[in-house]
Amino acid sequence: MSANPATQQPGGSAETINMRGSEFTEYPFRVIERIRAAGGSAPVLFVDNQAARAFVDDADVRTILSDRRFVVDADNAPDGPTGVRRSHALKSLGIRPDLVTYLTESLLDKDGADHARLRKLVSRTFTVRRVNELRPSVERIAADLLAALPSHADGDGVVDLIEHFAYPLPITVICDLVGVPEADRAQWLVWSHQLSRFDPSRPEVMNEILGALIDHIKEMIAERQEKPCEDFLDALIGVRDEGGGRLTENELVTLVFTLVIAGHETTAHLLGNGTRALLENPDQLALLRSDPSLLTAAVHEMLRLGGTAVTAKARYATEDVQLGTGKVSAGERAVAIVAGANHDPSIHPEPGRFDVTRHHGRPGEAHVAFGHGMHYCLGAALARQEAEVAFDALFRTFPALSLVPGRPPVPDTVPGTLRLSELPVRLGGTTA
Repeated sequence: MSANPATQQPGGSAETINMRGSEFTEYPFRVIERIRAAGGSAPVLFVDNQAARAFVDDADVRTILSDRRFVVDADNAPDGPTGVRRSHALKSLGIRPDLVTYLTESLLDKDGADHARLRKLVSRTFTVRRVNELRPSVERIAADLLAALPSHADGDGVVDLIEHFAYPLPITVICDLVGVPEADRAQWLVWSHQLSRFDPSRPEVMNEILGALIDHIKEMIAERQEKPCEDFLDALIGVRDEGGGRLTENELVTLVFTLVIAGHETTAHLLGNGTRALLENPDQLALLRSDPSLLTAAVHEMLRLGGTAVTAKARYATEDVQLGTGKVSAGERAVAIVAGANHDPSIHPEPGRFDVTRHHGRPGEAHVAFGHGMHYCLGAALARQEAEVAFDALFRTFPALSLVPGRPPVPDTVPGTLRLSELPVRLGGTTA
């Protein structure tokens, strides 16, 4: 479907994109480039089926993510034609009112002082120093998982890397960090998978899953009050108990929920997407093997080319904002398509080409895979470290690792994301 030039908004497309539709979920870059060719922005039905305007150019995406005229909490913006509150939308779908707060009141949903307050409580856990201190633990976890991979392989030496490495590594790391007991981690993984596949036509399933997860977190908190462990969860409990409005009970539960879910899902799929990119581009894998100093740059290229998030959380305009490729009126929603920015040819020449040298020696991040501005991902340094450790260990341990002819990677079409549900690989022996 092409835009009609007679009705097209200046600087944008008149075609309305359904971001839950099969074309966008299965072929997002095809749609992104159509939006770019039509002017850089387009009206969309966002993943929550509410109207918005989406932007794909790097400059517009960065403005939406960092300009204080855009907010994530609809209550901080004037009412507009697309001003449907997310909490109201979830309740209308049948989500229990007592559970909605855990989906709409997280650190990711706050603006201004509230966001700064919660971010400050969490940020000390993800400092560069703290992340560097975690590296030996991450290396140990990766080594243990890789040592076990052959036991999961079938008779042809083929194993699903998503199930047996890409997911277990980051969930083990974040659960260690937050303080989730080892015996409960398999259940957290199940809950995470189920939540990412929310079916709006079956709210009772979401109510059951989310209700069980929230009850479990509350039990964890109660147990810690009896038996402290001096980890991040204990620190948060201490902040809550100090009073003074620094952290409420609901905020404590929501922080644990958000950190564990967000702290492993995106990293897991970075590992899957990145491994696929390396195996599908053997010249780049050979280059990386010949020069290990390229590893950091290679991870940035994996984030640019195949970061998990295709879109960022929608923002509301607090006033009329004229962006480079379209206008957002006060109260309307703007969607930053981060994958569009990361494939903007004016910033990344030949954006579809995987090049592990692209970011080598460049200061900062040229991509927006971790967001931009005040909501920049708190766990970015940890995710990069996990990826560097994982790829280094994976290809050293299994130097003949390869994709399997006739068994291609299986996409996992969760709206707004780029991820694999299966990545069959042949191990081909170890260096051990």
